[in-house]
Amino acid sequence: MPETRSLTVGNLGESGLLARILPRLQGAAALVGPGDDAALIAAPGGAFVFTVDTLVENQDFRLRWPSGFESSGFDVGWKSAAQNLSDVNAMGACATAAVISLTLPPETPVHWVEDLAEGFSAAMRELGASHCAIAGGDLGRGSELSITAALTGALVTESPVLRSGAQPGDILAVHGVLGVAAAGLALLDSSIQTENWTVEQQEIVLGQRRPKPPLDAGPLAAKSGASAMMDISDGLFKDAHRLALASDVEIDINQESLIKDLERLLPIAQTLETEPLAWVISGGEDHGLLATFPPRTELPEGFRKVGTVHAAATSETKNRVSLDGDSLNVSAGFDHFEV
Repeated sequence: MPETRSLTVGNLGESGLLARILPRLQGAAALVGPGDDAALIAAPGGAFVFTVDTLVENQDFRLRWPSGFESSGFDVGWKSAAQNLSDVNAMGACATAAVISLTLPPETPVHWVEDLAEGFSAAMRELGASHCAIAGGDLGRGSELSITAALTGALVTESPVLRSGAQPGDILAVHGVLGVAAAGLALLDSSIQTENWTVEQQEIVLGQRRPKPPLDAGPLAAKSGASAMMDISDGLFKDAHRLALASDVEIDINQESLIKDLERLLPIAQTLETEPLAWVISGGEDHGLLATFPPRTELPEGFRKVGTVHAAATSETKNRVSLDGDSLNVSAGFDHFEV
């Protein structure tokens, strides 16, 4: 490992960087602080959920892709709303208010920004969060486009569902699709031009452009007794590892439970001459839900069992997730600072 003064964020990666900066951030304690999908903040009359997320040009989206596809402001606005709504959903809460900050180069076409606003609003409406107020925000000038949204949410149960509640013997379950957004990203980044895309390929790409987090599922899981929960933003394996680490358990995923996900993506995988399994276990941005439930729980509608929770061998165990008993690479999945 390089000397401390020569370390870069690329050396550490996202998890390593957070481990460095969070202890240095001092302030009054939150009811639930860093480490979950959203924070829980005390307030007169009750507590509320709070989250924030950013999309940056050429890191989280491109204006023009190698396939020739051009990202619309509508798509970027939709995605910003979806990823933040998903974080609130993963706490078992419903979104109540949003503020938006835009950084824009001066040459940005006004119609693109108008489309972004319409996309954000459409996602709120069509995903089922029309009750969420868009309360304001900020505009700034910069060298690249970025959109930051912060959302508050209200709990539907007395306490939020955290990542840290999974117990040995629990059922591991998923709500939503797996690998679709990753397959869509691969097609956007491919040399296959948009005019040659099949209808099925266009639908896969739409899953990357406009993900659909299941907003009814988070509160439903909370009411059904979910012991732990988080959204799947960086890949099934990486997010399962985070949940397992927070709960000090190990998780085994059953590959047979992923058959339908693999079959859905097989045609595009064959076209791109790759294997769909990597998309399904390591692809992010589908924004489904990963949850654990006590044994013998009847899973809420829309959830499917994909694995089981086991006691950790030791607290020092690094690889917390396995596939049919075989340990998986702990670095699999999305990392903002991967080079």
